[in-house]
Amino acid sequence: MTTTLHIEHAITDYGVWKTAFDRFADVRQRAGVLGHRIAQPVDDARYVVIDLDFATVQEAEAFLELLRTKVWASRETAPALASTPHTRILRPAA
Repeated sequence: MTTTLHIEHAITDYGVWKTAFDRFADVRQRAGVLGHRIAQPVDDARYVVIDLDFATVQEAEAFLELLRTKVWASRETAPALASTPHTRILRPAA
């Protein structure tokens, strides 16, 4: 069973956001991200929904802490972030 870190937030520009997201591919891999999905609402090109899959809740929690303290805290590392991200750690329902 996998654990998913679900993230949603507004962005200023998808291309800028995606470039920044791609720069962190190695960080995600080292943190235990098994896979990811990016989606956007059909009616809002300035909003993204990201799901990051982990083997454990602890890995998801640790990565969320890294995002909060190291990535989202700076315009340099999150140049297109336009709102405070909403997050949830999810596991499959029984």
